Amino acid sequence: MSRIALVTCRPGPEVAVDRDLPGLVAALTGAGADARAVVWDDPEADWAGFDLAVIRSTWDYSWRAAEFLAWAEKTGALTRLANPAEVIRWNSDKRYLGALAAAGVATVPTRYLAPGEPVAGLPDDHEYVVKPTSGGGARFAARYTPDEHDTAVRHLARLHAEGFTAMVQPYVRGIDAAGERALQFFGGRLLHASRKGAVLAPGTPYDERKVAHPGLEAWQPTDAELAVAAQALAAVPEAPELLYARVDLVDGDDGRPQVMELELVEPNLFLSLHTGSVAPVAAAILAAARR
Repeated sequence: MSRIALVTCRPGPEVAVDRDLPGLVAALTGAGADARAVVWDDPEADWAGFDLAVIRSTWDYSWRAAEFLAWAEKTGALTRLANPAEVIRWNSDKRYLGALAAAGVATVPTRYLAPGEPVAGLPDDHEYVVKPTSGGGARFAARYTPDEHDTAVRHLARLHAEGFTAMVQPYVRGIDAAGERALQFFGGRLLHASRKGAVLAPGTPYDERKVAHPGLEAWQPTDAELAVAAQALAAVPEAPELLYARVDLVDGDDGRPQVMELELVEPNLFLSLHTGSVAPVAAAILAAARR
């Protein structure tokens, strides 16, 4: 019997509820596995006792990135970890977008400002977004107009004071028209796709909690979207084996899809929307546990 840990985090006021977790545990148990949800920082967890640990909803990790990465390294040495620790380390910092762009993948143009670097040259002719390179659910992210320059500078100062490198991106107007599309891959195959509306409303403070997936609906990806997603996945360093991946796409000014994020750490799978995907996800996890 395969012993499988579905890795999650402790509940809290700023942590979303993983609605997929109970159903996934049930599906794996029904298929004959000993499956359970395990909190990643549980000091009593016996990671060596599992055949596979699948990171599912460690949605507090970006607030404790160094601790989480150390956990991933340690756990990956004790059991099979999906995705692997080296993937988690690379993907936990959104400076990977620069690596994707350098590899020729269409990505949202991004500038990085590390702590100690001067805050200068913010856009003066278009809306833009400021957010940390380590984060999720639009935490500490906000949208600004050129007239809000001073507020954006205070936002950047706060990020730097907390040790975050900041990202500055143009606000992609295509989100307002076509939304953001999330293409989910599991076991090396397209699982399903979803579309959601814009997360960042004008005037919403960076430290206000956002609705991470507004207006979520099923989506049929286009050939162009599939092609960009395939390019992004092929550009992950050293071609690691990925159990899961989510490629978030938006339309650029030219109407073509570009990568907003490549989620290889703990992407929400939206199984409550795509209920038919529970069985193939469970099958892929079981296959990985038996390797």
